[in-house]
Amino acid sequence: MFLALRELAYAKGRFSLMGAVIALIAILSVMLSGMSAGLVNDGVSGLKSMPASAFAFDEGTKTDNAFSRSMLEMEQIDIWSGQPGIQSAQPMGSSMANGVINDGAQVDVALFGVASDSFLSPEVSEGSRLGKVDGIVVSDTLRKEGVELGTVLTLDRLDTQLTVIGFTQGQATFGHVDVAYLPLQTWQLIASGRAPEGAPTQNDIDKLDFDYASVAALQFVPGSAPSLSDGDAAASTTSMELSEALNASPGYQAETTTLNMIQTFLYAICALVVGAFFSVWTIQRKQEIAVMRAMGAPVGYLLRDGIAQAAILLVGFTFIGLAAGLGLGVFMPTGVPFSLEGGPIAVATGLSIALGLLGAAVSIVRIAKVDPLTALGGNR
Repeated sequence: MFLALRELAYAKGRFSLMGAVIALIAILSVMLSGMSAGLVNDGVSGLKSMPASAFAFDEGTKTDNAFSRSMLEMEQIDIWSGQPGIQSAQPMGSSMANGVINDGAQVDVALFGVASDSFLSPEVSEGSRLGKVDGIVVSDTLRKEGVELGTVLTLDRLDTQLTVIGFTQGQATFGHVDVAYLPLQTWQLIASGRAPEGAPTQNDIDKLDFDYASVAALQFVPGSAPSLSDGDAAASTTSMELSEALNASPGYQAETTTLNMIQTFLYAICALVVGAFFSVWTIQRKQEIAVMRAMGAPVGYLLRDGIAQAAILLVGFTFIGLAAGLGLGVFMPTGVPFSLEGGPIAVATGLSIALGLLGAAVSIVRIAKVDPLTALGGNR
């Protein structure tokens, strides 16, 4: 560490410039991690919050936006209920809708029709749970649009009126649209095109003959691993576990893949930039390294010294960039899907440091090739 610390103190300008680049890379890592987490929450938080183990779609449904494309008969869902390892199979309706609230403001919602007494019925942070035919429980983030308890949402074209009776615990969105949970039979009334003008009633429900849902939400018996392929063969469905089913939401896979590729390139750039810097630095101090080799310093000592120097630079300026990135994240505009989560940020920070050290280590290895005779004029 003696040589590393003296060089850091001597060449402040060069190391500060390199440190600034590392800090900027760290800031970008934090921002990309926050955007990735924000897009995931904004795209599928409504699905992630459900205590479902898997979802079953109608056989042959195109996986892109499968939740809106699929349509299952109740008999198919009943078949899933009898499969080994399935604790519960519940129907769920899914569709997008536009509407206006009391003050005439336009609101887009993702309608999730669920049985009021099923495990899909959301917990509420305020108000009451599902039960009323015309009652909906909406995402807590809809408060920003001026939605309150008692707000009436009038659906476009149908003029069907739904009243907000509760808010979910935290964000519940699907395809970057706030979720509105409503009783499954009310969703069936809307999906069939037979919803009345004004508030739907139980009488409207009783007259309905529409025994369909979009998907079946499956809940496994704790500790079991049921065969989804056997259930698919019996019910003529295509099932996916929850993590895979997230890709069936609108735009989710394309967005996450794009951001992951950007992050991967950023990590590669970090390794290349740090490696290039230390490669040039090693060439510039070749004479000094040769002198130390001639004085008896082992190669291992010089390698450890060089890597320690890189570690001090990487760790110090990465955490400076991390702090700056967190500060910028706090002031992100409300319209930008951004979420500061400890896990993704810790992974991004760790990878930046690890790959930077790898790039530095590869370039510092040339120290082992320095000939002590260089310092003694043996090359002349």
